Amino acid sequence: MPRVLYIEDNPDNRLLVRRILMASDYGFVVQEAESARKGIEMAKSQPPDIILMDLSMPEMDGLTATQFIRTLPELSSVPIVALTANAMDKDRDRSLDAGCDGYIRKPVDVDKLPDEVMFYIRSKNDRRAKL
Repeated sequence: MPRVLYIEDNPDNRLLVRRILMASDYGFVVQEAESARKGIEMAKSQPPDIILMDLSMPEMDGLTATQFIRTLPELSSVPIVALTANAMDKDRDRSLDAGCDGYIRKPVDVDKLPDEVMFYIRSKNDRRAKL
């Protein structure tokens, strides 16, 4: 079962994404962190198959968290996908520059989100197999 860590400060967004992913045919196991710092600690203690990262959070934003995660060898192969309402092209570019592997805009497409998440998990696994 693919393990997803969703780092998001808004409880309604966490609930929606968890329900969408857990109701899918992929059998996702979804862990949630309400802050970047908690998410980083959770990822370090049990690396997930993918991290979904909100960009706009208090204390530490998602870009800073992504940059920090990318410095940790034990998490270097975990895909990080920005899941954000920041919908400008510059926001997408900034997230990719910070180390995100992808970018999904909110509001999420309920029908597409599970496939998008699985795409990033499989893409990362394909890249690891070629190393």
